[in-house]
Amino acid sequence: MTDPKFEYLLRLGDNALVLSQQLGAWCGHGPALEEDLALTNVALDLLGQARMWLSYAGEVEGQGRDEDALAYLRDGGAFRNLLLVELPNGHYGDTVMRQFLFDAWHQHLLAGLGQSKDPRIAEIAQKAAKEVRYHVQRSAGLVIALGDGTELSHARMQASLEQLWPYTQEWFESDPVDAGCADQGLAPAAPTLAAPWRASVEAVLARATLQMPTYVGHQRGGRLGVHTEHLGHLLAELQFVQRAYPGAQW
Repeated sequence: MTDPKFEYLLRLGDNALVLSQQLGAWCGHGPALEEDLALTNVALDLLGQARMWLSYAGEVEGQGRDEDALAYLRDGGAFRNLLLVELPNGHYGDTVMRQFLFDAWHQHLLAGLGQSKDPRIAEIAQKAAKEVRYHVQRSAGLVIALGDGTELSHARMQASLEQLWPYTQEWFESDPVDAGCADQGLAPAAPTLAAPWRASVEAVLARATLQMPTYVGHQRGGRLGVHTEHLGHLLAELQFVQRAYPGAQW
């Protein structure tokens, strides 16, 4: 059986890596120069976090794979990211809403990881938490501004929320990997993050005059390597140079 700690670190690294790649696609295409730069900075923060998590994952695995091997030489079925982060960027409101829903969860997760019994996990989480505090402030502010903006922006943000909502609940399901890490004191149990996440989201949606979706079902599978078709397209771009020129170095 695969080491739960290794699998958990992959989940953390893959979430950050995939979302960073998504945000990077906006570079040069943002609705305003300030937003273009802000999204790029968030993408770089997430890329840095991905490097730390995947580097540690490689060390824990002990098979000689470093951060580059884990990022560029795994196929889609070996990725463990949440389905939400691989969904298409869509229009800017879709990207903003996806980012907020993730950020609101990410901040609570990192707070728990900052108390990990593993000093390396705690160190990485505490560093990342400083960056994510800015991420969630920024994405929440944009959700409020657009949700409580014009009639058109409000309608688009509500539609984005409804579309993304089914992908937000797999985060709170416990499985052997999550339970194993929680039992060892390495990470907070996934279900314990549901209530604080929902409270954070509800507070922002209220200010944005957006309605919390009532949909109760949800999509799942990303943490086990079962992904949407979108991840394959994303990895084709992310991994192209390494696949085309194996072992190439700058």
